[in-house]
Amino acid sequence: MKYSIPASEYFDRIAKFQARIKAAGLDACLVHGTESDFANVRYLSEYWPTFEQAGVFVPAEGNAVLLIGPESYKYAVGRSVFKPENIKLMLNYRESAEPDYPGIALATYPEVVKTAMGRKKLKKLGLVGTAVMTKPTLDAVAAQLPGVQVVAADEVFRSLRWIKSENELNCHRKAFKVAEKAVQAILNEMKPGMTEFQVIGIAQREIYANGGEYEGHSLYCFGGDRTSNGISRPTSAKIRKNEIIQLNIGARVGGYSSSIGLPVWFGRIPQKQLDLVKFALRAHKYTIELMKAGAEASSIAKKYTQWGIDQGWGDYMLYGPVHGLGIMETESPWIETTSKYKLQENMTYQIDTFFTGDGYGLRWERGCIVKKGGCELMSKKFMEIVDL
Repeated sequence: MKYSIPASEYFDRIAKFQARIKAAGLDACLVHGTESDFANVRYLSEYWPTFEQAGVFVPAEGNAVLLIGPESYKYAVGRSVFKPENIKLMLNYRESAEPDYPGIALATYPEVVKTAMGRKKLKKLGLVGTAVMTKPTLDAVAAQLPGVQVVAADEVFRSLRWIKSENELNCHRKAFKVAEKAVQAILNEMKPGMTEFQVIGIAQREIYANGGEYEGHSLYCFGGDRTSNGISRPTSAKIRKNEIIQLNIGARVGGYSSSIGLPVWFGRIPQKQLDLVKFALRAHKYTIELMKAGAEASSIAKKYTQWGIDQGWGDYMLYGPVHGLGIMETESPWIETTSKYKLQENMTYQIDTFFTGDGYGLRWERGCIVKKGGCELMSKKFMEIVDL
């Protein structure tokens, strides 16, 4: 099986997006991405910027145009699904060192509009990816497109990525298989005295050896007090006995991410910590039972929260139990008490069960595909207490 998205699917996505743009009363949308938050741009083009930023200009009618920095033309022609004439080099997508690039012909937004829309006039432009859109890009839009009404249009685009095709699901499934191999290698090889970096090195070796194109996210291996952090990174600290060690290992395949999270330890941990580990695993499995097509997202979060309170662990909860999964390991939509939508078949999520105590914490995590009457777990491994 080939774990990738065919070119035709990218153009189908653009066509669906164009219908949404038209329905929203917009003439076009400008989609933004960066090297680290590239999902929107890659979703439409297969292009993943390196060092630089990127955009896709999508008209309600016409040809979408890929916008890249000055160094990436050959890379973009080879990487993206766009024809060379629909790829434009622009200064505001350059790398952050901001070289001038004298002698390189660069496009402007009016030229992009002409390529995309022909003689049609651009009156109202939607911006997508506003959370990562840079000031140079916003300044260039304002300066080069005077008189054009510019509005935030993230909601026009965002839900387009929620329901996955079979190609996307297969990429996800493969990414979880790769992550499983990486986690198992860590469990086989990790020892007290190793640095957290060395442990992550084991995971990286397995990810690339088994078909991963990249890590799915910043890989987690850290112990002690830092396990109480909702977000953290590994350091040169050494793995020690008798404390929780948090692992979160994810791979990326065909653009699509995975992550498997579990707490492990060498020796013994205090009973209070062990009790929280066991409760969190029950909470993780309880959440899995709630995930099914037709379920109200807010209802899942409310049931989970109340269940945790009833079990006596409400003070250890940090946030809602589930977040979206796709090209990014964490993406829209979240499942929170304020969520106003119903789960649909082939939506993909990370069941992210995180609890934090006084100087310790832990996370059980894995991905699922929403189905009628339940969900398909993309990894069924590592759902038990691991005492190394």
